Amino acid sequence: MSKEDEIMKNKIYPREKYLSKIRPFYDSDIVKVITGIRRSGKSFILKSVIKELESRNLSNRIIYLPLDKRGFKNITTPEQLEDKIEEQIKDSDMYYLIIDEVQNVKGFEKVILQYEEEGYSIFLTGSNSYLLSDEISTKLTGRYISFETYPLDFSEYLEMKKFFKKKINDNIYEEFNSYIIEGGFPKAIEFDDLSSKQLYTKEIIKEIINKDVKTRNKIKNKALFERVQSYIINNYTSPFSLKVFYNSLVDAGINVKLTTIKNYIEILKKAKIVYECNRFDLKSKKSLLRDQKYYLADMALYFSTNVDNNLNYGPSLENIVYLYLVSNGYQVSVGRIGNFECDFIVRKQNGDYAYIQVAYTITGNEKVKEREYRPFREIRDGYPRYIISLDVLRDQQEGVHHINAIDLFLGKVII
Repeated sequence: MSKEDEIMKNKIYPREKYLSKIRPFYDSDIVKVITGIRRSGKSFILKSVIKELESRNLSNRIIYLPLDKRGFKNITTPEQLEDKIEEQIKDSDMYYLIIDEVQNVKGFEKVILQYEEEGYSIFLTGSNSYLLSDEISTKLTGRYISFETYPLDFSEYLEMKKFFKKKINDNIYEEFNSYIIEGGFPKAIEFDDLSSKQLYTKEIIKEIINKDVKTRNKIKNKALFERVQSYIINNYTSPFSLKVFYNSLVDAGINVKLTTIKNYIEILKKAKIVYECNRFDLKSKKSLLRDQKYYLADMALYFSTNVDNNLNYGPSLENIVYLYLVSNGYQVSVGRIGNFECDFIVRKQNGDYAYIQVAYTITGNEKVKEREYRPFREIRDGYPRYIISLDVLRDQQEGVHHINAIDLFLGKVII
């Protein structure tokens, strides 16, 4: 490895999308909890925080404990964690306590509570929602804030490739195709060929299953769990009926309980492999806890586990739009409007709503165009309506805003 390559390898790409949210809380005693799927870049967000604190001449106030690294892996009890922290405390002033993969210490909560009460600025990361156990959620109510981290969005993907001097296709649509298949796990940027990227993603899935699933759950029927996992991943963005899926298993001669299937799906959610999106009925103004959809944390989870890399643009684009919306702070539901379905009803941070349809293209196909416009005609309020597609030319009709997906992802237009 050349000296330049070594320097580039040790550089940290600053994910401003998340740092801008965390930065106002740097000096607060509110516990900062950074969660997300494994290998989504949480550790490097912490390193960026440390770098910014060091730029303020605060190096001697930082206590950094990466609990999954050599020299720290033997810290597994609250007593060992406290001893390690105390080793680095020199006075009674405030410190920045930064702990990566804190869930490796069973019962870490009481240690964190102790330093939180003393006014330390605490940053924690964990690979899944087990980090926010009932105990810490109860005891720290109102005293912690959670930041959900996702793999790279398309804009970050391009910026990170530039940052590490990787080749970018001049055709932005071809580059987007590559992003869909390769996914947004940050370290995958290091590899230049698709097979290496997908092999790396497969290893991520194995790591998630081994560390976040098997070690934290008693899965008696591993074959059934793998079947549920495969079905959810391979049917991303499709309406999911628990009852229909259950009946299909029973018809196949599999002895299973509904509660077991629900438990296995909950495990996938807690491991951040999938996100559940419930339906919202516009007329009743109520969430419908049935026929929900599941979205993947990253498209590479699908393409790395399937031999077919042919793009199915509709579901892929819908999944990426969903991730864009939730990672930018929108509350998202699948919409039901009378007898029609709207891909997303989103609630903005200011409380306003918007309605969104996602399609690969609506150009040159009147049936597709009619399908996308039809649900909007049932809406009686004045909130904005959008169609998001990969069309270069816009089709603005009936007061609906037609947005190019690439422009949206790159921040050229805003919903």
